[in-house]
This record gives sequence, structure tokens and C-alpha cells, in this order.
Amino acid sequence: MGVQIKCFHEIITIGYRVYHSYDLPWFRTLSWYFLICVNYFFYGETVADYFGALVQREEPLQFLVRYHRFISFALYLAGFCMFVLSLVKKHYRLQFYMFAWTHVTLLIVVTQSHLVIQNLFEGMIWFIVPISIVICNDIMAYLFGFFFGRTPLIKLSPKKTWEGFIGGFFATVVFSFFFAYLISQYQYFVCPVEYNSETNRFAVECEPSNLFMIQEYTLPAVVQNAVRCKTVNLYPFQIHSIALSTFASLIGPFGGFFASGFKRAFKIKDFADTIPGHGGIMDRFDCQYLMATFVHVYITSFIRGPNPSKVLQQLLVLQPEQQLSIFNTLRNHLREKGMLPPAVEEAQ
Repeated sequence: MGVQIKCFHEIITIGYRVYHSYDLPWFRTLSWYFLICVNYFFYGETVADYFGALVQREEPLQFLVRYHRFISFALYLAGFCMFVLSLVKKHYRLQFYMFAWTHVTLLIVVTQSHLVIQNLFEGMIWFIVPISIVICNDIMAYLFGFFFGRTPLIKLSPKKTWEGFIGGFFATVVFSFFFAYLISQYQYFVCPVEYNSETNRFAVECEPSNLFMIQEYTLPAVVQNAVRCKTVNLYPFQIHSIALSTFASLIGPFGGFFASGFKRAFKIKDFADTIPGHGGIMDRFDCQYLMATFVHVYITSFIRGPNPSKVLQQLLVLQPEQQLSIFNTLRNHLREKGMLPPAVEEAQ
């Protein structure tokens, strides 16, 4: 959240500086107010999803969760009305520029940083591996470009070369494959983060899914002839890591190119001077946010199945009669499948 707030501050500050909007009535206050509203919405959604059992024990939280979306929308409407009331004749266009600037910043920074948190709840491995391969790609592309670079890649970044781009791709794929093998062995990294309502603590203990169990794969015939080996033992996650590293190497850099184009459009070298020699926090996270979004989409599309813990949390929020109805439906369903003994008939 600290990184998110700093990134938001850097981009908003650029808007104020570029549009000379320091004298706009209430606008700096409204920008931060909208940041608070959006964070309230996203973090409230997270609390409702992962802390349902805790919410059930706290009466004030029950009210906030039940009407969370309405409260969030009401808070946003309050900000919207404040913006309209702050409009002054000589600044109309400038005020709408900054209104749009604020909302685009919220979309880029806050929404994507929320996806980082969602990835974390799937297991630390979905956070550590993507971040590591983006860093690896950045370093290896620089090294290959420094030693072998001859052909310019894109005008937005004159120092980027095709040699660095291609060399970074292959190095990142190799790194991710072996790094995924190493980290898949530790339960702490692969288990989804779950909240234990009895101990009021997070738990990262589980029986690792098939994704993190060694499997035997048969190699294609061409590869068998080359390596003289028919099968290989791998963690399935290693195969997924190749997909993640391919995105980080081929598409991830475009997040950096986008940031470079943004800075060139407003004639600035860096987003800020927070980190000496590296610019602002946003300069370091331009590719990471794009990567986090891809990982979230990848998990929801190809990895995530039904989460029993999350379903249970949602059931606990329901009314008692609704819970009983679901219980009876589930019991009948299991009996039909033969997983429960048939109901005992009443004595004649």
C-alpha cells in the first residue's frame, strides 16, 4: 500500500506540474479523497472474501460488509458532487483534465496493486516468481544489450536493442524454469494464504496441490533423440513459469516503453527522484504492475478452481435458514452420488 500511495503521488504531482494546476480549488484534496474511496472499496472486498468468519463475530463489521458497495458508491458520489461544486468558469477545461488524470491514475495504480494482493492470497509463489522474473529480464536485457547490442529496438527507448531483448528473453525463461523448481519445494511459498478464525491468524499450511507435486512427462520424439532421454520429472508449475517468463520478456517491457512514452510526452526524465540514480518508485514498478495483472488473469483463467475455504466464508455470512437450505441440498446431492448412506426410514 505504501508503494501504491507513492506511485499515485508521483503521477498526480506530474499532472499538477504539467498543467500548472496548483491553484485549482479543492483539487489536490479531491485527488486524495478519491484514492481513499477506491482503496476503501477494494480492501473492503478483500475483507468480505477472506475474513467472513471474523466479520460474523463483529456486529459493526457485519453492517459495513453487507452494505459495502453502497457505502463505497455513496463515498464516490460525495467526491463527484464536490468536484462539480468546485468548478469555476475560468478553469473548466483544466479541472476536467485533472479529473480525468486522477481517474486514469487510479485505474493504473490502485486497481493493479489490488491484483497484487489477490495474487498473494493464492500463494507467495505467485508473488515472488513474477517479481523475480521481471527483475531478471531487466538485468539480463541490459547485460546482453551492453555487450552485444547493435540494433535499436524502439525509438521511445534509444538504448534498447534487439540483442538485449532477445538475450533477455532466453535468459529469463531459463532462470524462471530453475527458480520455479527451487521454490516449488517449500510449502510456505506454495500454499494459499488462509485466515484461521479460531486462532485469528493467517495459515500457510496445506497439502500442496498437483501443481507443486513432481510429475513425469514424456518428451517429444525430436527432443528424445537429441537428449537421449524419454521422460523427465518436473513440477507442473515449472511449465507455467515458462508462460509467465515469456510474458515478462516479450510483453512486460512494453510497460516500460509506455512509461517512457509518458515521460517523453511531458518532457520529464523520471517520475520523481525518490531513489537516487533510479528515479521514482513508479520508474521501478512500471513493468511490475502490468505483470501483476497478467498473473491475476492467468490464475483465474488456467489455475484457480473452486476454493472451499472461500465458499465456506461466504456460507457463514448467509442467514441460518439459507445455510440450512444449502445443507439439505448438498446432503441430498451427496446421497444421490452414493457418497452418503441413504436416509434411514422411519420405523413402521
